[in-house]
Amino acid sequence: MTRHLLVPMDDSEPARGALEHALTVFPNDEITVVHAIDDLESAYGGGSPVDADTDAGTPEPDFFADVRTIGEEYDNEVATAVVEGTSATAILEFGREHGVDQIIMGSEGRSGVSRVLLGSVAEAVTRQSEIPVTIVP
Repeated sequence: MTRHLLVPMDDSEPARGALEHALTVFPNDEITVVHAIDDLESAYGGGSPVDADTDAGTPEPDFFADVRTIGEEYDNEVATAVVEGTSATAILEFGREHGVDQIIMGSEGRSGVSRVLLGSVAEAVTRQSEIPVTIVP
């Protein structure tokens, strides 16, 4: 039985580490990488660089090309998605709506002020999730 794993991604080393962890530990499972674009950041021109030439509506982050390359290196066709909203809320909503079995994420991201042990998004996801969460340091 294949599980559906969700890896929240920004363009940071901890997020890439979480993706590589998922691909290594769960090589036969379905993996979706999701990038959350905060409504407030996008309204004021902040957030991650995106490719404005996509036809899918919400622009895709430039680093999704790297995500696909990493997936290919592990012989896994990684799916990608972009969601809008507050990062933790958007990640959790995506997980519920898409039948995700586990969330695997880095301990700190590129944006926001990190907390003592966990990044603020990782902490919020961990505290609020009904889905099991693995934090990769």
